[in-house]
Amino acid sequence: MAKQERGLRFQPSGGSRAPQVPTGKKQRLTIERLANDGRGIAFVDGRTWFVIGALAGEEVEARVLGAHGKVVEARTERVFLSSELRRAAPCIHAGRCGGCSVQHLPHAEQLALKQRMLAEQLSRVAGVEPDEWAAPLSGSEFGYRRRARVAVRWDQKAKKLEVGFRAAGSQDIVAIGDCPVLVQPLQPIMSRLPEMLRRLSKPQALGHVELFAGSSLAVLLRHMAPLSEADLTILKDFCGFHEAQLWLHGEGEPQPVDPGRALGYRLETWGLELAYRPGDFIQVNAAVNEAMIAQALQWLAPHAEERVLDLFCGLGNFALPLAKSVRQVVAVEGVQTMVERAAANAVSNNLHNTAFFQADLSQPLADAEWIGEGFSAVLLDPPRDGAFEVVRKLSSLGAKRLVYVSCNPATLARDTVELIKQGYRLKRAGILDMFPQTAHVEAMALFEASQDGLSD
Repeated sequence: MAKQERGLRFQPSGGSRAPQVPTGKKQRLTIERLANDGRGIAFVDGRTWFVIGALAGEEVEARVLGAHGKVVEARTERVFLSSELRRAAPCIHAGRCGGCSVQHLPHAEQLALKQRMLAEQLSRVAGVEPDEWAAPLSGSEFGYRRRARVAVRWDQKAKKLEVGFRAAGSQDIVAIGDCPVLVQPLQPIMSRLPEMLRRLSKPQALGHVELFAGSSLAVLLRHMAPLSEADLTILKDFCGFHEAQLWLHGEGEPQPVDPGRALGYRLETWGLELAYRPGDFIQVNAAVNEAMIAQALQWLAPHAEERVLDLFCGLGNFALPLAKSVRQVVAVEGVQTMVERAAANAVSNNLHNTAFFQADLSQPLADAEWIGEGFSAVLLDPPRDGAFEVVRKLSSLGAKRLVYVSCNPATLARDTVELIKQGYRLKRAGILDMFPQTAHVEAMALFEASQDGLSD
């Protein structure tokens, strides 16, 4: 055995560390202001507290969810001094379920918060504001969500199957019997789902459940072991009662139990039907999605003779409506299966002036075959990471107008800096209230080539 050393103990530079704030600790706080994600901000003993469910000017008791360094994340447990803006949360699961973080704010104040978040990012990061602010694009604040993923987990210690949504600030599952933001056709399925799943013979092998409401209702079950015939009968009977399609996701891709039935969603304004499979990306708010497409086309103002580029095209959500009014739409997507489904959607809707291509849009645009003669207008709808590599080359395509649909104001602001360098001007911007009751911000921005022309 090596001899134990009894030398000097050296203290790390910077002095001794302050003891960490323990999870579960309760602390009385005065909320100074709101963060960009809608949480209240308070300061105690050199630490910054981010508090779910608190408003500026309030005094609250908060429970610690976690702490790291000088940052403490917490959840409001009691309100001692209430803001005059506070309303009673419409959902009984508020404060526990992690899905709707700002429902204690009236909807008008939620919109104002999101507008401030977008304006602050554009000002702070890009140093600009648009020539014109568009009014918020909004719909119903409840009953809007047509797709939801339900968490399912076997609690080995309690010998119980947990079914619901993830809790705020943890991986715990909150049992949900009624979810006010789901579209009405999904409500009965959601309320009866836990009881049905607990009747299955291998609850330990169940993964998540996905619900969808479109041209038909659909229930997808993720399972990690083969289902017995008895279990399959239970699932079929449940979906039959609710007039929903049953999809199963074991090994490989999700598959329908009845392959002959169509599943998709309709864009009523343009008379389009888009096929969809569980797992595909889709905008969850049907009404705001259709209004968003209409606004994007209005801002882009495409002419009949133009060739338009749609980047991050998905299933063709923008590309197909665009194809109704221009000479040609070239649509590009990173996932090959989505490219194939988008192309099939164009054919099924009798649109033959579209071309779909696969490309990694996180990388710089190369001399791809689809660039061809260039484009007079571009529409892009990237993921949260934004489209930095793409926007660096947009001026070389000759586009005079660009509509950028963003699900992250921070990356939109970052990409705005590059677009300005490319010779574009931010003409118009506004928020899209795709997710009421949450602090999630979607936005749309219109860029136009400056009078001096685009940079090389």
